[in-house]
Parts: sequence; structure tokens; C-alpha cells
Amino acid sequence: MPADTTSDQDLAAKERSSGLRTIRKVGPYLWPDDKPWVKQRVVIALVSLVLAKIVNLLAPWLFGQAVDQLSGTASDLLLGGVGLTIAYGFARLMNVGFQQLRDGVFARVGQRALRSLALETFTHIHRLSMRYHITRKTGGLSRIIERGVKGVDFLLRFMLFSVGPLILELALVCLVLLWLLDFRYMAVVLVTIAIYVWFTFKVTEWRVRLRREMNQQDTDANQKAIDSLLNFETVKYFGAESREAARYDQSMQAYEGAAIKTATSLAFLNFGQSLIITTGLVIVMVMAALGVQAGTISVGDFVMVNAYMIQITMPLNFLGTVYREIRQALVDMGEMFDLLEQPQEISDKPGAPAVAVTLGAVQFDNVKFGYDPARPILKGISLNVRSGENVALVGPSGSGKSTIGRLLFRFYDVTDGAVRIDGQDVRDVTQASLHDAIGVVPQDTVLFNDTIRYNIAYGRANATEDEIIAAARAAQIHDFILSLPEGYDTMVGERGLKLSGGEKQRVGIARTLLKNPPILILDEATSALDSETESSIQGALKRAGEGRTVITIAHRLSTIADADRIVVLENGQVVEEGTHDSLLASHGRYATLWNRQMQEEEAA
Repeated sequence: MPADTTSDQDLAAKERSSGLRTIRKVGPYLWPDDKPWVKQRVVIALVSLVLAKIVNLLAPWLFGQAVDQLSGTASDLLLGGVGLTIAYGFARLMNVGFQQLRDGVFARVGQRALRSLALETFTHIHRLSMRYHITRKTGGLSRIIERGVKGVDFLLRFMLFSVGPLILELALVCLVLLWLLDFRYMAVVLVTIAIYVWFTFKVTEWRVRLRREMNQQDTDANQKAIDSLLNFETVKYFGAESREAARYDQSMQAYEGAAIKTATSLAFLNFGQSLIITTGLVIVMVMAALGVQAGTISVGDFVMVNAYMIQITMPLNFLGTVYREIRQALVDMGEMFDLLEQPQEISDKPGAPAVAVTLGAVQFDNVKFGYDPARPILKGISLNVRSGENVALVGPSGSGKSTIGRLLFRFYDVTDGAVRIDGQDVRDVTQASLHDAIGVVPQDTVLFNDTIRYNIAYGRANATEDEIIAAARAAQIHDFILSLPEGYDTMVGERGLKLSGGEKQRVGIARTLLKNPPILILDEATSALDSETESSIQGALKRAGEGRTVITIAHRLSTIADADRIVVLENGQVVEEGTHDSLLASHGRYATLWNRQMQEEEAA
């Protein structure tokens, strides 16, 4: 039990510190130095807020005066009883009017803040390294952005327009009671509010822990259900329906218990709040009734006091919900700001120039690298790829073939040595220009859930229709596209699942051809395809490599037999290099790999 308490206290402390940081981070979006119109709107919204509360404060007083006028216990005022009643209605209308003016004026400020934060976070995620992205779930990142932006929206609306106005209204009501009646009324109201807030916050803290437990049980039950449904065939194969149902029901039983605790705690909170506020209300009304009997205050004052108490009771009823939601919003926003503070592993040097590709020669100079410092992948590789040369990298899995492509594209920086293009270290030039100079056809081309035209045109945003068609022809997919009912407007589905593997690869090749880069990396571009599809795509790949420097990373050796040079990697080092014929003649590592693959194909 003490350990759980310590954990909860640590979590609460973390949330508080995160909340203060989050509020500081949001501040500049509401009061930017370079956007005077934002400041003007914030000021107008705040003025409207204050005016709304002042008018709202006048309404019970006007109502009380109208009661006294109509009962004949007050001296005639200029407006009279009917006039005061009309003024009371007008005050209520003005209160709503100022509130709507506040919301309307502030809407543009709030939406600008949301948009700016969402864009900044989205852009920052794209700047983060490959290492970061392969360790995080994409769905988790999108949820962080979604929850963070919603948190900002909630915080802006409730902190500025619920909590702030509530505090202002309570303070004004206390001052009015002190001024119109005496300090005893103000003292009772203050004590009632203090007890109410203390009780609400204490019970809400307890309910947050219960709610967290309920959410965890809900997540657990949901994960078990999804896991079981995804493995539907396996469940059937082993006749495990009842076992899965029992497993799911066990999670739901835990969720049921947590949900009951949450519901009963809410009932306790609501009753406790009602008890406190009603007790305060009754005490104040009894004091007012005694005052009426003693003749120290009028019936109108009695009505006025009742109206003020009811007026502050309504927003107080939402305090527990608002407090819990604000806490959750601060946590969600804290996660988003944690993401924004995630440092970029790969960044441009200040004033870095664009890479100047004249020949397209690539050099790896004694390169050492490992994804994990304790497990080196490349152990001092030196490799020169001349302009216009087609060099193939082969070797067993884990030898470092794909790593070489990632280092050239600068997904990672080398641990030692250097990677150069036409003598320029890739770390000394801008990433944008480097990525423009290199085209990649990966093993599995992933397409956007859009049209074929959009996916091909992704290679170059300003490409014309003729250029898109020319790239499709060169990739030998134009005729297939025309055979589709919607042609280039055909939707490819999520990740391109409506197309076959060969069709996706051709779209990927067309996309890269449209980009027209001087350096091309073919990263096992046909290894995921069957032999017949692979042979039909080889022609498109050869056409894609014409006039460029090509680095082909291959698993199937038959596809790179005609390469200008073949480099054999093993254990992160170059063990052989030469043409296909010369390597076979040397009876070394390449010849062993070749003979083994030929035997496997013959056996198949």
C-alpha cells in the first residue's frame, strides 16, 4: 500500500510540474509578439468576459429591487417595478450577448493556436530520425498529436472561459454581499466555497486513480478481444472459442469492478457537493430570513441573496468535471510537448550548402557504424562507386547491405569514416538537397491511399500529366493503368493493397523515374516478388538505371549478374569485389553463394 501511495504522489507531482510547463508553453501562442491582431482579440475577449460578469452581477440586484417595488416596501425609483423587471431581462440578455461576443472574438485565436501547435508537432515528427520512428508506434504518435491538440482546445475554453470567470464571479458576489448586506454573508459564502473546492479536489484526485484503473482494464479487455479476432483462424484450429471467451470475460470482470467503483465514487462526489452547497445556501437564506423578520433587510434583498447563491451554485456543480478534464488535458498536452522536445538526431549544420551533384560518384571511406554501439554492423568499409556505374551489394542477412543505403541517404550518421558524393561529405550538405539527389526503390513499395496519378506524381510535385504518363510508360505500367475502369484516377487503397506486388513496384519505379535523381538505390527491389513478376520488372529497373549511378542491394544473385561490379559483404566488411564472371572464376565467397542459390532453384 505505501508503495502505491508513493507512486501516486510521484505521478501527481509529475503531472503538476508538467502542467506548469505546459501552461508556459501555450502562453506564446495566445500572446505572440509578432501577431498584434491576436493580442487585440485576446484583450477584447477578456473585456467581454468581465462585462458579462458585471452585467450578470447586476441581474439579481435588479430582480430584488423589482420585488421591493412591486411589494411597495421601497421608495419609487425612476424605472418602477415593471421597468426594473424589463431591466432585469435586458441584463440577462446582455450577459449572454457579451459571452457570445467573447467566444466569437476568441475563436480565431484558439483555432490559430491549435493549427500552429498541430503543424509544429507534425513537422517535428518528420524531422526526427529513422531510429526514433522504428522504436515508436505510428498509431501512438498520431494519438499523441490528436489528444494534445484536443487538450489545448479544452484548456483554452475551460481555463479562460470557465475557471477564470468562475473565480471572478465568486469574488464579485462576495464583494456585493459585503457591500449591500454585511460581512457575515460573505464569510458564509467564502467558507462554503472553500469546503466545496477542497472536497471536490480531494474526491476528484481519488476518482482520477479509479478512472485510470478502469481505463487500464478497458484497454486490456480491448486488446485481448482484438488479439483474439485477429487470430480467428488459430482459435478455430485449436477449438479455443470457450478459452478465448473465458479470457475475455476475466478482463471484463476486472473492468466491471473498476467501473462500479468509478460510478459509485461519482455518486458520492455529487451528493457531497450538493450537501455542502445546500448547507451553505440554507445558512445564508436563514440569515436573510431572520434579517427580513427583524426588518434589517427587505424581501427584495432576500430574493437577491437567493438569486446570487443559485447563480454561483450552477458553475460550481461542474467544478469536479472541469478539474479532472483540465488535469487530463495538461497530461495530454505534456505528452505532445515531450514529443516537441525530442531532439533531432540528424540535423543540418548551420549554413550547410546544397549538395552539388556533377558526376554522381559515391565514396564510402573506412565507414564504421552500428545501430547499437555494442553491436557494430559496418566495420571499416571502403567502397568507390564511379559515375554512371552499376554496383551490386550482395551477402548474407546482417552483413550490412541495406545499412549502406541508409547511410548514403543519411537516415543515420556514420560512427567513423565518411560517406561522400562527388567529394562532398553528406554530413556537410542539407538533407533536403541530398534526398533530392537520391532515388530509392525499396523492397516493398508503400503507396498512399490515393489515386495512381497522385502516387506517381509524388516523385515530383510540379510534374505535368505528360511527364507522369512518360514515367509510367518507362516503368511498363501505363498499359495496365489504362486497362482499369478509372485509369490514372484509380484509388490504390491503404498502403496500395488494391494492387498486386508487381503493380505496386512498377508504380514505385515510375515515381522514382519521375523524380529523375542522378543516384539510384535499388534496395532488394524484386526480392518480395515471384520469379515471373521479377523477370518482367527487371526491364523496368534497367531502364530506370540508364544514365545514373546505381547501387543495387540484392538477395537473388541472378538479378545482378550483369552489374558493372559486384561487392560481396560479410560481417560488415568487403570480402570480394569484381564482375560476375571474375568472381565465379575465383571460387571464393560469391561463387559459394551463387552455387547454393542455383541448387536451391533447381530443387524448387
